[in-house]
Amino acid sequence: MIEIEQLSKSFELSRRQRKEMGSDFSGKIVYAVRDVSLTAKPGRIFSLLGANGAGKTTTLRVVATMLRPSAGSVRVCGFDTVRDAAIVRRKLGFLTGSTGLYTRLTPVELLRYFADLHGMPRDLFEQRKKHYFDLFDMHPFADRQIGKLSTGMKQKVSIVRTVLHDPEVLVFDEPTSGLDVITARNIIELIRDCRAQGKTVIFSTHIMSEVEMLSDDLAIIHRGSLVFSGTYEHFKSNMQTSNLSDEFVRLATSAEKV
Repeated sequence: MIEIEQLSKSFELSRRQRKEMGSDFSGKIVYAVRDVSLTAKPGRIFSLLGANGAGKTTTLRVVATMLRPSAGSVRVCGFDTVRDAAIVRRKLGFLTGSTGLYTRLTPVELLRYFADLHGMPRDLFEQRKKHYFDLFDMHPFADRQIGKLSTGMKQKVSIVRTVLHDPEVLVFDEPTSGLDVITARNIIELIRDCRAQGKTVIFSTHIMSEVEMLSDDLAIIHRGSLVFSGTYEHFKSNMQTSNLSDEFVRLATSAEKV
C-alpha cells in the first residue's frame, strides 16, 4: 500500500531561475506538489494523470525515496519514506524514463548486479531472467553493451530491473514510453499480472487508452494540486464530457479558473 498524506514538495530557485520565471514571479521557492493526499491499495491499479510539469513525477519520486517531502508524509507498506528509506527501497520497484543505466554493462550483467544487491539466489535470478527475456524478446541483445542499444531496448532493460526482485509495490512513470506496440501490450499485461498477484501498482501515463484499460483508481493532478481522486468507475459515472481526454481537459481548465 502507498499512503500519501498532505504531501508538499517545494524547490528553492537560484537567482537565474527566478529571472527565468518572468517579471510576475516575486518569490524564492516554487511548489511542484502542494497538499496532495491519496492512497494506492494492494490488488488495485492507481493511475496518476496530469500534463507535463503538473507534479506527477515529483510525487512518484517522493514515493520512491528519491526526494524528501517538504511537508506531509508518504508511507509504503507502512514504512515512512524518510525514516525507513532503506526498507522502502527493498519493497518497491520504480521505473522512470530518467533513470540511468550502466552503459558499459550488458543487460545480463546489469540485471545480475541488481539481483545480487537484493540478495537473490542465482537459480532464482536465472529463472526470472529467462521469464522476462522471453516476455520482452530480449535474447537478441542480452549480451550487447547497453550504451549501444536503442531507446526501446533500454526501456525493456529498465522494466526488467524494476520487477526482477518481485517487489510488493510497483511505481511506473510512463512505462510504455518509447516502446513498440507489441512490447507496450506486454507491459500492460505485466501490470495486470501484478494486480492479480495482489501487488500495489501506481502508474502515470499520457495515453488515455491505457487509463481506460487498467485503472481501478484515478487521480488527476494539475499545477501541483489534486483536482480529482477516486475510483475510476466514479470518475466515469460523473463525467460531463463524452470521453476521458475531454474530461481531463475540462477538469484542468476548471482548476485554473479557481
